[in-house]
Amino acid sequence: MKICEVLQKEAIQADLKAQNKKGILEELVGPVAGIANVHPEDLVKVLLERERLGSTGIGGGIGIPHGKMKDLESLVLGFGLSRKGVDFESLDGKPVHIFFLLITPENSTGLHLKLLARISRILKNEPFKDRLLGASDRDEILSIIKGEDEEF
Repeated sequence: MKICEVLQKEAIQADLKAQNKKGILEELVGPVAGIANVHPEDLVKVLLERERLGSTGIGGGIGIPHGKMKDLESLVLGFGLSRKGVDFESLDGKPVHIFFLLITPENSTGLHLKLLARISRILKNEPFKDRLLGASDRDEILSIIKGEDEEF
């Protein structure tokens, strides 16, 4: 599964403003909640519950908050850039700048894991991360992700 098969342009945020984990999650879920037709508060609650198990700040300036929702019809993906970076309790203790938000239906474990693995894999590419950090708007972000998505 390619990232661009599920990432909608409306779910890309080029300039997240929040300065803490909860604020970032609230900001990220805004457009995703609309696409998934769920209440933003419910989505934030699911993500915070997952964060209690261990941070989804995986290091290297990357956060992949994710969770599963019972009444969700299909997988939804969001993306956000924090220009300043935020303390996301990352594994390496460094600020997180790049966020992929993944919400999946409760019964779709295989799909969830495949997409998480794909996102993790492309984010190991430092030039790709640098291009994302330099992107000015959602169109440029989507173009960069599409370009990388084609190569994997």
